[in-house]
Amino acid sequence: MRSSAVVSGVLALLLLALVAVGWEPLLSFDRAVVEALHRDAVAHPGLTRVHRVFSDWVWDPWTMRALAAAAVVLLWWGHERRLAVWVGVTSLLAVGLQQGLKTLVGRDRPQWTDPVDSARFAAFPSGHAMTAMVTCGLLLWVLSLHWRDARRGWGALATAAVVSVLGVGWTRVYLGVHWPSDVLGGWLLGWCCVAVAILTYRWNERRLSRVDPGDATGDGSRMGDTR
Repeated sequence: MRSSAVVSGVLALLLLALVAVGWEPLLSFDRAVVEALHRDAVAHPGLTRVHRVFSDWVWDPWTMRALAAAAVVLLWWGHERRLAVWVGVTSLLAVGLQQGLKTLVGRDRPQWTDPVDSARFAAFPSGHAMTAMVTCGLLLWVLSLHWRDARRGWGALATAAVVSVLGVGWTRVYLGVHWPSDVLGGWLLGWCCVAVAILTYRWNERRLSRVDPGDATGDGSRMGDTR
């Protein structure tokens, strides 16, 4: 987990630098991809409507945040308050990081004479992609602490999470509201947030268990699976 946090963080910073300086090979690749997909989106309005439903409703950041909020409530209600706080704070910090970078980079979105969808604010990183990665990653982590034996059900949930993360990135590029590098940046930053959250939570649990071996969860009960 530590390695993936470092790798994703370094790659995200590298991509951020390339976008900020306007590295032409990356910009050329972005333009070629979005132009080809935009032609297809204009030519197939029915398929485009399907993409908009998934992008603007099913995988919308507010849908993802609602799932994270529900997880926080359930964890708090189940007396796993430290874990609930970790999920909630990580989600909020990810939003802050996302909005801060958008303001800092100030990248323009693709512009079209015949747009099939619209989006506001700056392009990098993709908020849809980053929010989906953070939410799905956190939810899978929380579920892995409690549901390790139900392998068939776990596989279905993991597949749904992967499809959601990849799918929302695809829809944003297909609809012409993001460059591919925006989506990649959102994925990398999102995973880095999840990995750092998991690492710091495990470190905190180990520290608390040394201080009070009977307290491995936020409510004073011992729960070995959370470490």
